Amino acid sequence: MAARPQHLFLNALLLTGLFLQAGCSGMFFYPDHAVYITPDRLNLAYEDVHLKTDDGETLHGWWLPAVVPPEETARGQVYFLHGNAQNISSHLLNVAWLPARGYNVFLIDYRGYGQSTGEPDLEGALHDAETGLRWLTQRQNGPQQPLYLLGQSLGGALSIALAGAWTQRGEIPPLSAVMVDGTFSGFRAIAREKLGSFWLTWPFQVPFSWTIPNDYEGVEHIADIGPVPVMVIHSTRDTIIPFDHGQTLYNAAREPKAFLQTDTPHAATFLIPAYQTAIIEFMEQASDGLPAR
Repeated sequence: MAARPQHLFLNALLLTGLFLQAGCSGMFFYPDHAVYITPDRLNLAYEDVHLKTDDGETLHGWWLPAVVPPEETARGQVYFLHGNAQNISSHLLNVAWLPARGYNVFLIDYRGYGQSTGEPDLEGALHDAETGLRWLTQRQNGPQQPLYLLGQSLGGALSIALAGAWTQRGEIPPLSAVMVDGTFSGFRAIAREKLGSFWLTWPFQVPFSWTIPNDYEGVEHIADIGPVPVMVIHSTRDTIIPFDHGQTLYNAAREPKAFLQTDTPHAATFLIPAYQTAIIEFMEQASDGLPAR
């Protein structure tokens, strides 16, 4: 039993050394290459998509078509950016319900995740997120459909940066609405919190956090999304990203905006039918030009 504290201490020293070597940005990415579930196992039609980035990486994604009668079109397109661990096959259940509600869905893996090439980093993930959105906007045929951006945890932070830049540049087509779930208010803020929660890394929380680029703090850029409607979703039971992060983002957002308070564990929101309905209603109101609520 005496060896266990020593083992933990050595692991902590190793972790500290890795932070010193690579800075804090690596703490946001925990990819793997396992296949947890594929859309066909959920009776979903799908298409494997492979995208080339400008810097030579290949991204893998899934296109899930809406389940609608032949004479009808999809109600909209949902672009989903997942959280920081594993890959799209472990996050699929978060959006698997949307095709049956009439929405096309596109989800990708950032570089270094799943079948995507490369090594993950913050700048690369932001570039990958925009690469996927551009593919989605170019794929659409026929009349323009509503375009929604849905991000969870890390994906929510990437969504805020992407949506803010997309809106401020006046990109076509414009986004119809943005939803972020269980998202931290800033990369630096959450890095300081996580480092400050452990005694060995506590002294390094400020210097380490300054190694993270400060151009993408959600609390500073969520207002850039307006006048596109924004829904901030956060759980009072989230033990990974504290509830106050969601409140901070909501307060910083411009109108029209909505706050959905939930009571599920981190990243489990979309498994609850009542929350699915709330999100659908928000998207419908946004596409109809009605005030967010």
